[in-house]
Amino acid sequence: MSKRHSAKYKLDRRLGENLWGRPKSPVNRREYGPGQHGQRRKGKLSDFGQQLRAKQKLKGYYANISEKQFYAIYEEASRLRGDTSEMLIGLLESRLDTIIFRAKFVPTPFAARQFINHGHINVNGRRVNISSYRCKPGDLIEIRQRSKELTIVLEAVSLAERDVPEYLEVDSSKMTAKYIRVPGLSDVPYAVQMEPNLVVEFYSR
Repeated sequence: MSKRHSAKYKLDRRLGENLWGRPKSPVNRREYGPGQHGQRRKGKLSDFGQQLRAKQKLKGYYANISEKQFYAIYEEASRLRGDTSEMLIGLLESRLDTIIFRAKFVPTPFAARQFINHGHINVNGRRVNISSYRCKPGDLIEIRQRSKELTIVLEAVSLAERDVPEYLEVDSSKMTAKYIRVPGLSDVPYAVQMEPNLVVEFYSR
């Protein structure tokens, strides 16, 4: 887990924001970037710079998924009817690892990915070990019986730093979460401001 922690906190420092609202984030103590040049005054970002930063922030938030995978999600969103930026958020929030994180079964999106890969999750009664698995409204996600007493789960459920969003119906005693509906941007409890419209502009240049 140490590698994931270092990557997560490095991302916070580089962007200068506490992406997940974690109390242990180094940005809470130092808002400047890492390295000897981290405290230099930053110039005003160009339009391209703002778009790139918005993409890095959104991509990083979801456990820093690969560029190839993130672009594929954008392309799928652009083919759907409706606002592409809203569709992008809906697709990202439909990922199994995101739902596990939102349901407070694990403390971070990075931990959610690892938790799923290790086979601790069932979807509609069947084990799923692919973190990018796309959930549909009505799907029932649950922690497998033998995994419910894991320390990481017990600690995450008791965290008071974030709430479960309305598009999930969570039973903490049974360790189950029902995916009610695909959310829009305003429904998602981001700890920082996300600008998916700038991400769409970045890719549609």
